[in-house]
Amino acid sequence: MAIDRASTPCVAQFTFDPSVVDFSLPHPTEPRAWNIKSCCDIPGLETRLTRGARPSMIETMDNPVAAEHIRHVTPDEAAKAAARRRRAGEESSLSVTRRARKIQRILAETYPYAVAELDFDDAWQLLVATVLSAQTTDVRVNSVTPILFATYPGPQDLAEAESESVQEIVRPLGFYRSKARSIQALANRVVDEYNGEVPGKLKDLVTLPGVGRKTANVVLGNAFGVPGVTVDTHFGRLARRLGWTTQEDPVKVEKDVTALFPPKVWTELSHELIYHGRRICHSRKPACGVCPIADLCPSYGEGPTDPQVARKLLAYELKPGREELLDRYMNGATRRELRAEGHTLSA
Repeated sequence: MAIDRASTPCVAQFTFDPSVVDFSLPHPTEPRAWNIKSCCDIPGLETRLTRGARPSMIETMDNPVAAEHIRHVTPDEAAKAAARRRRAGEESSLSVTRRARKIQRILAETYPYAVAELDFDDAWQLLVATVLSAQTTDVRVNSVTPILFATYPGPQDLAEAESESVQEIVRPLGFYRSKARSIQALANRVVDEYNGEVPGKLKDLVTLPGVGRKTANVVLGNAFGVPGVTVDTHFGRLARRLGWTTQEDPVKVEKDVTALFPPKVWTELSHELIYHGRRICHSRKPACGVCPIADLCPSYGEGPTDPQVARKLLAYELKPGREELLDRYMNGATRRELRAEGHTLSA
């Protein structure tokens, strides 16, 4: 204990070993620094216990992501956590659940702006945009759908459109003939069988042309508020990398993952994991050295663990030089607003 007698009130600095004392704080692997402030001039000697403030990550650059809200795990902390997992052996199902839920909470803090990256105003627009997003990027789909929906606002309009006209609009997306046929067949079914209204049940959605379980869950979760897990390429890859499942089949992945979380976070979790997969946890070379869940990931070390090397792998709004874009996201700007301001939303 070191006491600073030059100041009033007196300040005592304590450091606790986290393996002995657990205060259940957001960073359980780092030492706990506490200040005891005693108001010596007040009768009764009122004492307050407050946690010492952590320096700003942007000011100290301890965090190579240079974003205050992103949890920073040092390589040493991540390595020690990995060693503990090896000593502990196979995880129990309860341990996997606890770890998974902690990861979700951290990702929610990392990407508080995570939403569906396809632009839409209603269930019909989201359904069409999701069908069109196969084998292309959301950014490219978002560049096409405003023209498509301005020309053909609803299912009836699209169903009655000239196929050549629809093909020309969706041409930039690739496989344009197939995609034009698919969304026009979709429009016809919605008009003929559901009176022009997108059905709000999974069993009905998966019968529509071009709509599988993944697309159905996207629409249900984001347009109807029905909880669902969207298992796309990024989600499945991260679920396996994080040790939540060993399955490759999307339906089996969905079953394993939903067993770990309450339904209320399923849709949110889908966005968070997809965002993380696109920005930090890349397929070929994940940026392990700047990952906010590095100490909780059994696959830590698959990518560069040196923070400065890993920093160069960051993408989208976390990419170095895009701090203004990240700040706008954190302040609630929508993707449409950001594009209008001239921001590039691609990787």
